[in-house]
Amino acid sequence: MTSAPSSPAPVVPASLPSASTPDAPQPASSRTDLETALGDLSRHRAVWVALDPGQRAHLLGRLIDTFSAVGERWERAVREAEGIAEGEPVSGEEWLSGPYMVLRNLRLLQSSLEDIAAGRAPAIPGPVRTRPDGQVTAQVFPASLWDRMFFPGVYADVWMEPGVTARQLAENQAAIYRRKRGEDLGPGVDAGRLALVLGAGNVSAIGPTDVLYKLFVEDAVVLYKVHPVNEYLGPLFEEGFAPLVAEGFLRIVYGGAEEGDFLCRHPLVDEIHITGSGATVEAIAFGTGDEGAARKRERRPRIDKPITSELGNVSPLIVVPGPWSPRDLAYQAENIVSSLTNNAGFNCNATRVLVQHAGWDRRQRLLDAVREVLTRARRRRAFYPGAADRFARFRAAHPELETYGRAPRGDGEDSDLPWGLVPDVDPARAADPCFTTEAFCGLFSETALEAETPADFLDRAVDFANDTLWGTLNVTLVVHPASLRDPETRAALDRAVANLRYGTVSINHWAAVGFALMTTPWGAFPGHDLYDVGSGQGVVHNALMFDRPQKAVLRSPFIAFPKPPWFVTHRTSYPLSQALADFERKPSLLKLPRIFWNALRG
Repeated sequence: MTSAPSSPAPVVPASLPSASTPDAPQPASSRTDLETALGDLSRHRAVWVALDPGQRAHLLGRLIDTFSAVGERWERAVREAEGIAEGEPVSGEEWLSGPYMVLRNLRLLQSSLEDIAAGRAPAIPGPVRTRPDGQVTAQVFPASLWDRMFFPGVYADVWMEPGVTARQLAENQAAIYRRKRGEDLGPGVDAGRLALVLGAGNVSAIGPTDVLYKLFVEDAVVLYKVHPVNEYLGPLFEEGFAPLVAEGFLRIVYGGAEEGDFLCRHPLVDEIHITGSGATVEAIAFGTGDEGAARKRERRPRIDKPITSELGNVSPLIVVPGPWSPRDLAYQAENIVSSLTNNAGFNCNATRVLVQHAGWDRRQRLLDAVREVLTRARRRRAFYPGAADRFARFRAAHPELETYGRAPRGDGEDSDLPWGLVPDVDPARAADPCFTTEAFCGLFSETALEAETPADFLDRAVDFANDTLWGTLNVTLVVHPASLRDPETRAALDRAVANLRYGTVSINHWAAVGFALMTTPWGAFPGHDLYDVGSGQGVVHNALMFDRPQKAVLRSPFIAFPKPPWFVTHRTSYPLSQALADFERKPSLLKLPRIFWNALRG
């Protein structure tokens, strides 16, 4: 695989601190430090609530500057921790899944707060429509001319929960700020709350964007406990969040399960947000062991606090049969493999089950193309704990598991797992771990459904995804434009989008794009509670501050040009992703040539 050229000059100005990796690990915060942090935050709740939208928009502008200053060191620290060399085809990941996402989130929240400060709801950039069944959708992407340039042909709608009308849509945005204006909205979350954010250990932008959501959309001051896996980023996050830390609106602490349990049960903590696993949420809410199981069964949680969460998915990628050419097969193989191998497979939205039509004449050809890309993809350091054990359990359940991947650096070190594929899993085996358990490593499966027509296949695939696969977070469908010339297939796709019970439904692009856009809400399909937590409760990102979103729906070209920078085969991913992060810092026409030059060479 061809290596990318050396990256251009850093995106941060030369006057800012030079790149350096913070010391690791960070010591766990003492009880005294935790109590002090909670006390400081509690005393500043009223001050935070009193800040008007204009003052908050100004704060977000300062955060753009401070996070820009740590961007290069942040990206480098994660690459070093995950064993990725600068210039590798996958090396741009850490710009995209770290500084880029946070800077985009900050910029979009700032725009929304400027709208609110001017006395209006956050501006919806596209049309608002009412579907034949009465459900309202709002197009939130592209949000600017820049979005149209960088994501050509990509559109995203937010579908509201039934009952929200087009006329009422502005009244279903930014409830916190409408309450501040004195509107009588009925019962709601009390202002001036203290939220505990338990950060994720996989994607480095998750913790900071969760913090921003609690602060600027839900009006809570935040105690952020950095996950032990990426606690080395904590000092950089403290720099990035310096304006909020200095004002007493945010504190960052460290530690593991013991510190987390102490904080969850502390009386000053009003609410909890976690990105992680359902088992962790159940341990927080009910405790562990027999006592925890009894509490859950008897519906007696040990913590009487709201708990919002994002907890993963056995994410399906549904392939609609069609007249695919060899070029189509090769491109979609890269698309599929990228959706598994990104971040070494440690993504809640990674493709876990490839769902195909059993009678499609190109089914095996697509699988062979996937195998070829997996063979060329370099193995990655298994940086997230427990990955080898999870991989081994799947291998034990499926001895036919196929392994792929180039050995990294030729040293074959034990921490680098192969990529795994379990083909032809029987879809009737509903209890198969491939369908019930999120692998959370570089492993996925393939299954095939019998169906008479592509339309029939789509209907059956929706039922299979909704009723057999665990989770409701995200789903991807891939459909050739020629297939949609058939009215029955086109109608079946429309039904599929409406009937899939997932928080994000994406056509042709990997659904993780919905995570990155920030204008779309990210979270499980509504309806879970503590006793059936599934993929979690609540949403994050959601920069337009919709109060009652149901799902995000993305539509993209079957083949994107230029090649998306997250593709595992992208040759200029590093300089392109770095340039995109710099653009989010401060959009400018002068930055476009660098972006397009690197995009076209990918």
